Amino acid sequence: MQSNPFQGTGVALVTPFLNNGEIDTESLKQITRYTLEHGVGFLVVLGTTGESAVLTQAEKTTVLQTILQVNDGMKPVVLGIGGNDTRKVVNTIKSQDLTGIQGILSVTPYYNKPDQSGLFRHFMEVASAADLPVIIYNVPGRTGSNISSETALKLAFKAPNIVAIKEAGGNLDQITDLIHNKPEDFLILSGDDALTLPMMALGADGVISVVANVLPGEMSQMVNLAASGDYQGARKLHYHLIQLIRMLFEEGNPAGVKAALHTMGLCNNVLRLPLTPVSKLLYDRIRAFLK
Repeated sequence: MQSNPFQGTGVALVTPFLNNGEIDTESLKQITRYTLEHGVGFLVVLGTTGESAVLTQAEKTTVLQTILQVNDGMKPVVLGIGGNDTRKVVNTIKSQDLTGIQGILSVTPYYNKPDQSGLFRHFMEVASAADLPVIIYNVPGRTGSNISSETALKLAFKAPNIVAIKEAGGNLDQITDLIHNKPEDFLILSGDDALTLPMMALGADGVISVVANVLPGEMSQMVNLAASGDYQGARKLHYHLIQLIRMLFEEGNPAGVKAALHTMGLCNNVLRLPLTPVSKLLYDRIRAFLK
């Protein structure tokens, strides 16, 4: 396998909607161009921030093809394909047109609350079905189950095309264990914007970022500085970004990031139920910060 292309800053792209709730492809093109022009390293499509849970398969295809058209091969593209039915996830991977895709981001199964044996077997099936690199997405706050460092490392050594983990568990002890014991070419990516710098100080390789939709240049610069060992410079950007990061997640993601993008004129402040826009008070605070 070629060298791992998913280091640095990946942006978890939003899915903009028109006021009638349909996909807003023009705003999606605009946001994709904006992030590419400001230095992100790769694009992540149809993840949590992209509201993939409320999109039909036809809409997912529209979103993916729109982003691929704008990207035109400039940066690696990672596609979110996950779920809590292993057989369904495997069938989706096998039937999906993966032209233009460089990797798959697959979330740990939710709701079922599998044990570590079930998580291991699930991802081995995913890896076997995929001809592309796979990034495990660990986000126990959303899924109700945590993939342990022991299980993640076992997968990293056992399945050559499991190349990274997006770690959003917030457990620095678990993250330390992953970084210290991982294979050399296995990447640890932050799934939490606020913990990106602390994780990189421990030896992580980058981030799949929400705030990079809004401030892609600043987030990319912070990650690049940390990767080069300039932690003093990275800290300055971290303390600037952390103010916005806290606001973006205060009333949930992607409600916060869509409010920010709306203040910038990049998309409507529209989400699909059960998600709703942020309060006016938070919206005004976000707008004031970005001004």
